[in-house]
Amino acid sequence: MSDDRSPPGGGTPKGLSSFAEFWPYYLREHTLPLTRTLHFVGTGLGIGLLIVAVITRIWWLAPVAVVSGYLFAWIGHMAVERNRPATFTYPAWSLIGDLHMFALWLRGGLEPELRRAGVTGATDGRA
Repeated sequence: MSDDRSPPGGGTPKGLSSFAEFWPYYLREHTLPLTRTLHFVGTGLGIGLLIVAVITRIWWLAPVAVVSGYLFAWIGHMAVERNRPATFTYPAWSLIGDLHMFALWLRGGLEPELRRAGVTGATDGRA
């Protein structure tokens, strides 16, 4: 992966034209297992709260679900990974990437994707 389109000094690359181009970049922004763990906790909590909101019709849980998902992810980026969340530049692809990463992790298929993206030496114990 020699062309990550990152601007000088790091940050989110501009000009990505497809999710296929975005996905390897997205994975490289999640090199540390703790960052991914925080994403998984936030995403799982968010999905769970959305399900409860629909079943119980307690609608104020829906925005709480969204906030919980982003809160855990952003803590991971700012305090652990020390990078800027891709959400600010590519909000839709970032959400899709998070859900895709979560699904891969649940199925045990995340590790090969991380290796393909050039993320090495960081295992989640699910490969």
